[in-house]
Parts: sequence; structure tokens; C-alpha cells
Amino acid sequence: MSGLIPQHFIDDLITRADIAEVVGRRVQLKKAGKEFKGCCPFHDEKTPSFTVSPDKGFYHCFGCGAHGTAIGFLMEHDHMDFVDAVESLANSMGIEVPREEGQRPARSYDALFELVARAGRYFESQLKGNQAAIEYIKARGIDGGTAKRFGIGYAPAGWSNVLDKFGTSREAIDRLLAAGLIIRKDNGQHYDRFRDRIMFPIRDSRGRVIGFGGRVLADEEPKYLNSPETVLFHKGRELYGLYEARQALRSIERLVIVEGYMDVIGLARHGIDFVTATLGTATTDEHLNRVFRVCEEIVFCFDGDRAGRAAAWRALENALPQIRQGRQIRFVFLPDGQDPDSFVQEHGAGAFEEALNTALPLSDFLIEELSRQVDMNSVDGLARMAELARPLLSKIPAGVYKELLTERLAGVVGLPTEKLESIIRKDVARQPKHSSMPAARPKPRARGTGNPSIIRRAITLLLHQPGAGQSLDVEKLVGVSKPGADLLRDLIETVQAEPTITTAGLLERWRSHEDGRHLGTLAATELPESEEFDAGAELANCIAQLAVTARKDRIDFLIEKQTLKDLSELERSELRALSQGSAFSG
Repeated sequence: MSGLIPQHFIDDLITRADIAEVVGRRVQLKKAGKEFKGCCPFHDEKTPSFTVSPDKGFYHCFGCGAHGTAIGFLMEHDHMDFVDAVESLANSMGIEVPREEGQRPARSYDALFELVARAGRYFESQLKGNQAAIEYIKARGIDGGTAKRFGIGYAPAGWSNVLDKFGTSREAIDRLLAAGLIIRKDNGQHYDRFRDRIMFPIRDSRGRVIGFGGRVLADEEPKYLNSPETVLFHKGRELYGLYEARQALRSIERLVIVEGYMDVIGLARHGIDFVTATLGTATTDEHLNRVFRVCEEIVFCFDGDRAGRAAAWRALENALPQIRQGRQIRFVFLPDGQDPDSFVQEHGAGAFEEALNTALPLSDFLIEELSRQVDMNSVDGLARMAELARPLLSKIPAGVYKELLTERLAGVVGLPTEKLESIIRKDVARQPKHSSMPAARPKPRARGTGNPSIIRRAITLLLHQPGAGQSLDVEKLVGVSKPGADLLRDLIETVQAEPTITTAGLLERWRSHEDGRHLGTLAATELPESEEFDAGAELANCIAQLAVTARKDRIDFLIEKQTLKDLSELERSELRALSQGSAFSG
């Protein structure tokens, strides 16, 4: 049967499913308090580290990091695709899977697409009448034709422009919420999500607008703001500019993946159309699958500084399972302080294409980076390099590429190829069976003033008690730029839009995202069970502390600008208000 499976049905199915029963049919489990334990089916182990939590609706392996909901388990263990897993789970529960095609919900999706399209046209019309926005566009080197091609617009300042124009009824307001265009306050009122921002519409493979990215005109935070996760828009799947690239080029031999909207637009302005960008997330399996359906060569382009090389390394790690015969993955690093947009404006399209033609192959980048981490002149250093290379080589599918790279690495570290291959085979035997379920890795701790783990703590609390997010004021997170802040904001907005969503429901929504693997680890964390422990109060306190830190950071930023005599009149007023008001009260 064709047609979309409604999201509300998927959420309800996960909530109602007995995950212990689903897993227990395939894995021998034993009761252990409120949970069940057994040996993990995704890697070889003798001591059980695989737990199933019926209360939370998910499983987690503390050995290899595998985790997910009942749907995710069927997909990984029984090798099902998403739709088959949903239908299998529903059939086992005696439930018929509804489809939206030809039914009323299908019309609501059509209405949602139309609403987002109308909002895009509205933002475009507002750009024409705002001189500051026009000047910003011109200053970034964007001409009228490029702005029109990408549908660039402007969200006017003010709290209710979109709300007043499109929220003329209760049903219309609900659609604005569902599209991520407005935010609900604690008191039940609403306000516009995007205010005083240059707007970049994000299109799907059919050219339909499904979400937006907004950039501030001045030095405010957050500099970029994306639409939240909605039924139309999923950051872990979509790529900005891919639709425009396919429209501009009859055939695409290679695609360049960059980091930002302006990089895509700036390169297109100079005739380089084969460019796309991830939407504030690391490159995921779904991103790579989409790109490799278009062409067989990918060039990642990053800044040449430490942050750029770190982002490139994450891209490399995620790309390793995707390597197949005929596919090419290469890396370009621009001079420090330059991104693709600034580089092409200063040096021209020819210089950029020359940089692409001399891009580092994935194998060279891998060996180069590993060599940076060890002493290549000592036996200890070479042994360490072999250890670092082992898990990376284990991710690559069997084939000629893996054999050649193994042979080359063996030559670098001075091992016989057969010996290194033997070590890798043993490593593979200890790893999960499916590359889509990698071992969990701790995320870097956030840096800055205040408790460095406060965002991680807030996310953990929210995962355990999604209902506690209902009373939070997400606006307090505006200006918080610590790692994980965007994820926390998205989670809060999801639980506020879906009041009945569970821990398992949240994990399923983020299953395909780079952050999904970390959420599973946090959801498996034990929280105190004493009567004195109040997760909701602690979560609210975390948000208040983050708000205080953001205000302090803003004051420090403004004071620094004042010292440099670079403060505008508006910023002076803001500094006075922050300094005289309750800036440090939370």
C-alpha cells in the first residue's frame, strides 16, 4: 500500500509496543530489576552488557553502544527497512497501519507544504522592502539573480509578523507550529521563530520548501537558526543546495560538500553549481547515500584551521562505511581564516576549481592525520599508529579499496600486510554487525564559564522525563552557543509540540541523526530514584543557568566591543539594559 505512515501513529506504536517481548523473541533475556539483560546480538560477548528497558521503550548495549527502539531493533536485527519494521511491529500487535494517501491527513501535509511555500514567498517580498537586508545581501556579493534562484528572503523584526499574517485561526496556528514557523510560550501564546534574519529556504528533492535557515544581520547569537525537526524537515537527511545543483546541471560528475548556506550561494554566484551543504550537523549516512545517488565523487571542503580539520576527520569517519568500488572521497582545506565564500570572492572560481583538482584523497588524509598524532621515528609511534588505524579499517567494506589501503598502511608502520589484516579481522569480530550502529563515543565537554556538562545534564533529564520540558521557556536558550545547545533546543521544542511523546519516541525521531547515538547513551544513564529528586526542577535550573551564562557572555562581548570603540547605539542601549537589569539573576 502506498502513502505516508502518519508520524502520530509511529509515536503511538512505539509507546504501546512491549520492547522486551520484541527483543525477547530473538535474544535470550533475564529479568534484572526493572530491566532485562542478555548478551548483545550486535557484537560477540560472554558477559551480558545488553539491557532492555520496558519503561523507557528502548534497548542499549554498554559494550558496543548499539541502542534503539523496537522499530530500530527490527531494522538492525532482522535487516528490515523502516516501513517493513513498522508494519511487522504493528502486525504483531494486531494493529493496522494507516496511510495518509487519499485520507484526510494527506490534505494536512499538502496544507503544510503550501503554508511553508507561502511563508517563503512572504520572506522574499519582505527582502525587497528592507534596505538594511538588501545592503547586507549586496555586501556579501550576492546579486539579484542569485538571490532569486535560491529564494533568499528576509524575516522582519518584530514578534508576530508571520503569526499575524498566517495565524488567522486556531487551525492555522497549529499548522504554523507544525511547520516550525512559530514558538509556543509558557502562557499558551505564540511568537515568530525567525525575526530580523536573512532567510534561506531549504528545498527537498522535488523542490518543495520544507524549512528555513535564518542568519542575523549583526553580531548576535545564534548567528544561524534552522527550522526545528518537523514532519517535513529532518536535518540529518536534507542537504542545502542539492536541488538547485541538480536543476542547474544536466549531469553532475562530483559534488562539493561545504559547511554553510553562504558557501553554497557564494560558489554558485561564481558559476560553481555542484555544491551542497549539511544543515549544521555532521555528515550522516543518509546524507552520503543521497549524494552517492547523484554522483560517485565527493569533495569535502573545510577551513584549514583546527576546527576545520576536526570536522573533516568526523566526515572521514562517517564516510568509511560508504566506500565502494568506483566511489571517490577527497578533502580540500582552504587557507586559515577563509571559507569557500570568501576564498572564491578573493581568488576567483578558477583558483577554487584548481584546489578541488588537487584535493587530498581519503586514503592520504587518513594516513596524514594518523601520522600527526604519533612519533613516526619510533617503534612505539608506529605501533600506536597501527592501533589507531585498526578501528578505521574495520569500518571499510571488504573489497579492493580496503585491501590496497591496508597494504599501504602496513608499509607505513612496517608490518607485513597479512599481519595487519589478521589484526583487523579480529577487530571486526568484536564490532557490531551493522555499521549503522557504531560504538558510542563520549561527546566533547562543552567549554566556557559555568558547569561544562550542564547541557549534557539537561538533555539527559529531558530524555528521562520528556513531560518536564512542557513548562520550559525555550527562548532562554537564545544566545547559548555551547556545543549541544541546538540539540537541546530542538528536543524541548519537540516535546512541547508533542506533549505525549516518550523517551523511545524521542530516540526514534533522532535515530538517523549524528546526535542519535549520543542520545541513546544518555537515555541509558541512571537517575536518582529518591523522593527528594525532582527532575523537572533540576531541568529548569539547568536552563536558568545556561541563560545566565549566555547573558554574561553577551555582556563580555559588548564590553570588549566598547573597549575597541566599535559599539553601535543599539548595542550601547542593550549593554546598559543588561548591566542595570537582572542580568545575573537567571
